[in-house]
Amino acid sequence: MNSQEVIVESALSVLMAPANSESLLERAYIDAVEQVDDTDELRARILDAAYEQFCRMGIRRSTMEDVARRAGVSRITVYRRFATKDALVEHVVRREFRRYFDRFLIDIEQARTAADRVVLGFVSSLRAIRRNPLIGGLIAAEPDLLVPSMVNDGGRTLATVRQFVAGQLRREQHAGNVSSDLDTDLAAELMVRISASFLTIPSHVIDLDDDEQLAGVARRFLVPMLEPTGSPA
Repeated sequence: MNSQEVIVESALSVLMAPANSESLLERAYIDAVEQVDDTDELRARILDAAYEQFCRMGIRRSTMEDVARRAGVSRITVYRRFATKDALVEHVVRREFRRYFDRFLIDIEQARTAADRVVLGFVSSLRAIRRNPLIGGLIAAEPDLLVPSMVNDGGRTLATVRQFVAGQLRREQHAGNVSSDLDTDLAAELMVRISASFLTIPSHVIDLDDDEQLAGVARRFLVPMLEPTGSPA
């Protein structure tokens, strides 16, 4: 295993969790839905410094001393907020996924119809993750390591995002914007799996950096999923 693989595996390991505990993605999802707010300014300052340090130097090569120096605080201060480096890494990654969920919710509010929100949500999700220096950097650097991490967690990562998307679709149902007969869990499952495939497997047909092209794909293939199963086209 080369040094890059070690760095990436170290980062990906914080996304996983034992079967009897919540994953970071699940916790980030709950934070976004419940609008949990962190008012500890010093803690946020340390997380900002850690995020910048990890993006610049990688997780494995960064130390708590590096983070403390970048934050302009003592090493002891960092340890008082985060007992270990692993704990610090977990909170940095968790915050990035929280930002992804927050951005998703903001973007879809700009749309007028349920179809427009599906399109904006799809484009926003790919853009937010691919262009994130930390998460997107891991995907670009070693996709062959990322895919197994998503598969070997028993589908929990995809299930968490599916739960999030299904919740949005149920809101559309309650508002009368989509049919009450729509299977929201199935539609969300398919939408999330399509998005995940684009994130983890390079495409030679679709330019994933072209928002207009992605929007076209969403309108052609995702929006029709809003129709109830078995309904005519």
